[in-house]
Amino acid sequence: QVQLVESGGGLVQAGGSLRLSCAASGRIFSLSTMGWYRQAPGKQRELVAVITTGGSTTYADSVKGRFTISRNNAENTVYLEMNSLKPEDTAVYSCKADGTYYRGSGYRNDFTSWGQGTQVTVSS
Repeated sequence: QVQLVESGGGLVQAGGSLRLSCAASGRIFSLSTMGWYRQAPGKQRELVAVITTGGSTTYADSVKGRFTISRNNAENTVYLEMNSLKPEDTAVYSCKADGTYYRGSGYRNDFTSWGQGTQVTVSS
């Protein structure tokens, strides 16, 4: 089907920056909404930011003004630029993509895929 591979996580001091990338590959016919979610220890997964094919964006209130989501439709890639990082941003960040893939024999199916997650740790 469709695979998502994230990169760019790591350890950074408070106030620092990181850039996450997520590349989709496989039998992709089209991608629609792509986004980033995060899950901190002991907490539920939450939406960080999403972006549509046309570039419309939605952000969690906690990251507005600090994080920027963008995408390269030609390369099936979504990015998350994270600035002014805070210790409370520490979490496993996962990307998600919705779209349609080639199932074979001329058929296409909708899909939702998740990446494996990348750890972001912000030290105080």
